[in-house]
Amino acid sequence: ICSRHDEVMKIFCRTDKKCICYLCTMEDHKYHDTVPAAAERTERQREPEVSRLNIQQRIQDREKDVKLLQQEVEAVSRSADKAVEDSEKIFTELICLLQKRSSDVKQQIRSQQETEVSRAKELQEKLQQEITELKRKDAELTQLSHTEDHNQFLHNYPSVSQLSEPTDSSSIKRRPLRYFEDVTAAVSELRDKLQDILRDKWINISRSVTEVDVLLPQPEPKTRAEFLKYSREITLDPNIAYTRLLLSEGFRKVTYTLHPQSYSSHTDRFTDKWQVLSRESLTGRCYWEVEWRGSAVCVAVAYKNISRAGQISVFGCNDKSWSLDCNPYRYGFRFNNIQTTLSGPESYRVGVYLDHRAGILSFYSVSETMTLIHRVQTTFTQPLYAGILITGGATAELCKVK
Repeated sequence: ICSRHDEVMKIFCRTDKKCICYLCTMEDHKYHDTVPAAAERTERQREPEVSRLNIQQRIQDREKDVKLLQQEVEAVSRSADKAVEDSEKIFTELICLLQKRSSDVKQQIRSQQETEVSRAKELQEKLQQEITELKRKDAELTQLSHTEDHNQFLHNYPSVSQLSEPTDSSSIKRRPLRYFEDVTAAVSELRDKLQDILRDKWINISRSVTEVDVLLPQPEPKTRAEFLKYSREITLDPNIAYTRLLLSEGFRKVTYTLHPQSYSSHTDRFTDKWQVLSRESLTGRCYWEVEWRGSAVCVAVAYKNISRAGQISVFGCNDKSWSLDCNPYRYGFRFNNIQTTLSGPESYRVGVYLDHRAGILSFYSVSETMTLIHRVQTTFTQPLYAGILITGGATAELCKVK
């Protein structure tokens, strides 16, 4: 019943989407699109069925999603349990190995101690016997010197004055007073190296744990602020750098030089190309920036097992590295020795975004804004390392970004 006209509302106003009476069509709803309510009901009769079908389909989809998530939860739990079990087993093996090495070192020290002490006591006993013999000879010579009988003196002197061969003791005073201190130094060096390895690898272990994600991967960042959430502080490895590269600024800056640097010998070193890799391996989502100056540089990522010599070792000239060539006039991308010329705004700062699990590698020109230069979609099978190659007179630096 219409509250205004006290009439049955048998008409539907499509304009206002409400039921009205016939008097309303002459007043507020005049010129509106109106039809009998029964006709509107007939026309809309199928809509609830369609809506129900949609709802039922969504229920089925959501039930599948719930079931899938439950399977993922169970899989995550199984994987976590196995990872904990395997990790404990591996760490137990490491502890046992260290304990065995500790026991071996202790046994070797004690064995060498016993050997050296035995040798020293044997020599000490010989010297003591020689001292006793010399004292006896000294007494005999003293007594002989007081003999008044000339014939007796001349008769006894040859036998009394004859001495045995002296014991060789020349090495006693010449040896430095360092015995097992070098062992302590060697063990300390091992401890320091293990601590360095654990510190470097712990970052990867921790990041691998936090990268576990049941849900779909997050979308790629769009703004520099979003990229900086994944920023990594990266340093360059002096054990890998070509000998004519100068590393400075806490191993973040690399400079071209013609003079060999005093790096220690290392099997991982590049032997004839002006390039270097980072100390830190890169997995998960990472972002870093490289600022460069000079003629040209290459900003790259590479597997650790990239070749160290020859043309095949150059970033981008193999299937183990991806390289963005930068010079003041153009950009170029290289992979597996295939060169692609690129365009982009001139900039002396390059941003690199890596989503290792998703297989995404993107290079950006960074200035007041970020402009995508090139994007790679592939599958990474090993951890990656940041790489830099520089040409004559160039410098490049891994930036500290916040």
